Amino acid sequence: MLKILCYLRKTTISVIAIVLLLCIQAAADLALPDYTSKIVNIGIQQNGIENQSPEVIRKSKLDDLSLFFNNKEEVLNKYTLVSKDSIDNSKKEEYLEKYPELNNQELYVINDDITKEEISNLNNAFSKPLMELYLVQNEEMSNVIKQQIISNLPEEQKLAFQNMPLIEILKMLPQDSLNQIKNTLDSEIDKMQGTIIDQAAISMVKDEYQTIGVNVDKLQTDYIIMAGLQMLGIAFISMVSAIAVMLLSSRVAAKLGNTLRDIVFKKVINYSTKEFNEFSTASLITRSTNDIQQIQLLITMLFRIVIYAPIIGIGGFVHVLASNNSSMAWIIGLAIVCIIFIVGILFISTMPKFKKLQDLIDRLNLVSREILTGLPVIRAFNTERKEEKRFENSNKDLMKANIFVNRSMSMMMPLLMLIMNGITLLIIWIGGHNIDSGAMQVGDMMAFIQYTMQIVMSFLMISFISIMLPRAAVSARRINEVIESEISIKDVDEPISFDDNKKGIVEFKNVSFRYPDADTEILEDITFTAYPGKTTALIGSTGSGKSTIVNLIPRFYDVTGGELLIDGVNIKKVSQKELRKRIGFVPQKGILISGTIESNIKFANPDMSDEDMIEAAEIAQAKEFIESKPNKYNEEISQGGTNVSGGQRQRLSIARAIATNPEIFVFDDSFSALDLKTDRKLRDALKKKTKNKTVIIVAQRISTIMDADQIIVLDEGKIVGIGKHEELLRTCDIYKQIALSQLSKEELENGK
Repeated sequence: MLKILCYLRKTTISVIAIVLLLCIQAAADLALPDYTSKIVNIGIQQNGIENQSPEVIRKSKLDDLSLFFNNKEEVLNKYTLVSKDSIDNSKKEEYLEKYPELNNQELYVINDDITKEEISNLNNAFSKPLMELYLVQNEEMSNVIKQQIISNLPEEQKLAFQNMPLIEILKMLPQDSLNQIKNTLDSEIDKMQGTIIDQAAISMVKDEYQTIGVNVDKLQTDYIIMAGLQMLGIAFISMVSAIAVMLLSSRVAAKLGNTLRDIVFKKVINYSTKEFNEFSTASLITRSTNDIQQIQLLITMLFRIVIYAPIIGIGGFVHVLASNNSSMAWIIGLAIVCIIFIVGILFISTMPKFKKLQDLIDRLNLVSREILTGLPVIRAFNTERKEEKRFENSNKDLMKANIFVNRSMSMMMPLLMLIMNGITLLIIWIGGHNIDSGAMQVGDMMAFIQYTMQIVMSFLMISFISIMLPRAAVSARRINEVIESEISIKDVDEPISFDDNKKGIVEFKNVSFRYPDADTEILEDITFTAYPGKTTALIGSTGSGKSTIVNLIPRFYDVTGGELLIDGVNIKKVSQKELRKRIGFVPQKGILISGTIESNIKFANPDMSDEDMIEAAEIAQAKEFIESKPNKYNEEISQGGTNVSGGQRQRLSIARAIATNPEIFVFDDSFSALDLKTDRKLRDALKKKTKNKTVIIVAQRISTIMDADQIIVLDEGKIVGIGKHEELLRTCDIYKQIALSQLSKEELENGK
């Protein structure tokens, strides 16, 4: 899989952009639960009041609080004492509108230049004193403390203190006595949970604001609106990042698919027959389409999951541990263990099926291709039912494998959703008890649920990729098999040039050949020379090696022994492209390419003149039937040339080879579909065209090769006779037997 991912280097910039965008998106998504918590805790529960340290406080109130400050001067330094007479006229109206109580008494207003760190210190400084003041003002607690203070006083002082507020009594006490009372109050406060203290302090700040005349409702509304707008902004950034990531991921995946298809196709184009035998055509088609599609689908999701999921998972953990709710982190661990358990079971059960799935697709493609290409034979022998059954079996096998995988995958989502919903209920249950005891706030619980869902979803996404990955890994391995396969026929590092003094000469020197992995030689000690201006014919019984010999000339196979020279040079030492430029090869089976008659004849050279094209068609005896077509040379040719007859297909194949005007013509039984009259006319026309060309013909009919300058008779891969027609009739029994099986003795003697 890593080898396939190396091809992503062509889209490095896009990949870097994806990574950056995913980091931005993850940061935005991780910030949203905090805003939810703030809106609930501060915006709703605390009426938009963020700090325990008030922005404005009455002088009388701060004087009361100062009894409980550890460092009174440090607190007072952060505030400015203002009165309606001390304010500039330019600001007086604003201050009086904002703080109506300023008309009646002096206020302390927090300094404008205060820093966040100083506010945090102030919060700590105000938190306990506010709570202590609350307890002192609480009637029940106030009576208890008052009784403790006056219990040891003389009667006349008791009567005086009995009707005084406790706070006034505390102001009159010496510092030691005051410290004792503070210690008593602190012991009561320490029994409370942290959030209760903070909430109580905020509540007192709210009461103070209302006393001063601050519009608390507006404060709350402004806070919620501002926090909401910030949330919307962050959500918008997350949305834009997600869209950009999907667009770029799709582009990167499509580019990778394009690159892989291009590499695989170019590799297959250079395959010799040996490699085609190792990989079936159906398998190569599947690897070039379905397998690459699997990789493309994976890449579309890979970046988003492999990069985004860990950031979200780790980031969520960090936020949970950094919060005051880390005591519930075990719930997240439980969820992850459950997810890993379910995904692990599914992974183990489905992994073997993924490779089988691709093999079954290969099999279905193979069967489909065989049936469609062999349809005339199937109909001719009435085996439609048998082939339908064969297709049905392959189709059912693929269906069963798909059903198993899909069932396994369909089970995963409900099970994972059950875990997620169960975890949510567990968080609410545990969180509810914590809220009741004052250990956490409602907003904190909501944020914890969101962080937990983000962490769980990150593991879910990784689980999904772990399911996609095995199938993609199988596909990647199959693609790599094609890309990394060794091509048996390839050019040497420094190809040499042909010898123009031996132009058109084809020399076989003790050539032998065996197919890969075969035990015996197909050809043994083949030695002959074909010269320009002469026709060399190959004849022999079926399987004698005729087609194998001519397939060695353009290097469709490499000789395994001896040497094959063209233009005086061993063909292994020259470029395959240069070699095949010199050869006009007409295969045994005429293969046409979808397009037009013109595009097929001009296949090797699209810039060829129309005159040369028509001349080639005329020599190949194709002009007559082409001219009879409605669109003539622009007549459409279907894939494989199935809309023309076998004879017409052969003639167009011959015309295509003639049009290239090569040094060497090789006809591999290319006249078999022609009637004798057309065969004779074609050979006569070809003889005029190939006066200075080397012509090598493989034929089954004696009448086709009787006029050849050199006839080579093959039997079981060996040459058993070389000579002209008359000579071989006298000296080669095998040739004579073949000749007599086709023509009468009189016809042979007359040379007809």
